[in-house]
Amino acid sequence: VPSPTQTIEDLQSRIRQRLFSPAVRRGRVGVKIVSLASGKLVFEQDSEKYFMPASNMKNFTVAAALERLTPDFRMVTSVYSAAMPGADGVIKGDVRIFGRGDVSISGTFNEGDPYKGVDALADKMIAAGVKRIEGSIVGDESYFTGNAIPETWEWDDLQWYYGAEISALQINDGAVAFSVTPGPSGYACNVAINPPNPLIRVVNLCTTSGSRRSLQITKRLDRNIIEIKGTMPVGDSGWRGNISFSRPADLFVALLKLRLEAKGVVVAGGTRLQPARVAAEPNQIEIARLESPPLSQIAARTMKPSQNMYTETLLWTLGEQVGRKNGQTSDSSQLGISVIKDFLKQIGVPEDSIVPYDGSGLSRHNLVTPAAVAAVYAYMARQSKFSQAWRDSLTIAGVDGTLANRFRGTAASANMRGKTGTIDQVSALSGYVTTTSGEQLVLSIIVNGVPETPSRTSLIDDIVVALANFNGRIDQ
Repeated sequence: VPSPTQTIEDLQSRIRQRLFSPAVRRGRVGVKIVSLASGKLVFEQDSEKYFMPASNMKNFTVAAALERLTPDFRMVTSVYSAAMPGADGVIKGDVRIFGRGDVSISGTFNEGDPYKGVDALADKMIAAGVKRIEGSIVGDESYFTGNAIPETWEWDDLQWYYGAEISALQINDGAVAFSVTPGPSGYACNVAINPPNPLIRVVNLCTTSGSRRSLQITKRLDRNIIEIKGTMPVGDSGWRGNISFSRPADLFVALLKLRLEAKGVVVAGGTRLQPARVAAEPNQIEIARLESPPLSQIAARTMKPSQNMYTETLLWTLGEQVGRKNGQTSDSSQLGISVIKDFLKQIGVPEDSIVPYDGSGLSRHNLVTPAAVAAVYAYMARQSKFSQAWRDSLTIAGVDGTLANRFRGTAASANMRGKTGTIDQVSALSGYVTTTSGEQLVLSIIVNGVPETPSRTSLIDDIVVALANFNGRIDQ
């Protein structure tokens, strides 16, 4: 028996009733739902009020990056020296590795291999004829200016991969894979770091004992010292995670030296970082360069898993590639925020619709309106020259990214595309969903002030499924 045809009033009533549910009644929920084709309003609640967006902040950063840099933009890492290697393959002095924020020098882009990204740069150097470096490998991360950790991030996020530092010489997502497993009964737990390196100091006070795991892992702020305390029983499956690395450029040059030597290149000197931005160096030439995949691929690797460091790097790149070229001053982050504001102004979003403190949403100081998020989605779908790259960057319900395990078995599965957001007491979902009658809707739902994550996500999911199941017509 076919379902009765719903009216838009039926749909609005269902959404409104769900918003009144006891689990969310003390929180705040902002909603904006419109027809993609006509812009007709389907439902809204407090859509012009400020909400903390969590990772829905990434919508503004990635949309602006695609628009201002284009999907074909590539990040470049250059190798400079005073002269090309001689016929014998020798470079007389130092080589300088000048980074411009290439996040793809990472196992994430290389089938999980933490060396493959830096190997590509080493191979470029070898192809240029380098066989011996008489000096040192010098890391130059001066392309970006500003604090490597955004000032409004919270300290307890900083030891994990999602709180990784920003650097122009980034490697392996600014983090190392870390595991703790039980040893023999009464002995210390086993600790492993990947990739192995001499720059991390581990203080292992964890013992193999007891019947329950009691584990505490703490990384010192701004220092590569990791302390492990507690107990782990014999037979425990162990703990595995990714811990951020302070000053990732140090790890970059250390691994580059290691991989060059593994490939037969002699490096007589050591490694170090160049302390400040270098003025024009007319006596230095580029002997090798490595280009990232196109921004379209980086955007997908940013949005689908909700990668904070990638997003901040895109923000800083916007600052240098667009903001700095327009004659603005300030650090890379502030320049990037100015570019985002200019983009929003261009597409007609009111200037006061967002209050940005970072590009990723990890800062609890960001504020946005659901109406502003929905406006970005409408513009990117209807007017942007790069709408396909934008859509391809979004997570797909029940399929991949942060929505891989949501909406399965519903009409929203493989239908809803968008961006999630989650931090303490905050959940959000914005994007596109197609109704049963074939109409595409733009939605933005942001929930603040509800402590239980399941209460927030179930509210959002119920509204999205109601939209996907709607069999009436929005645009008559």
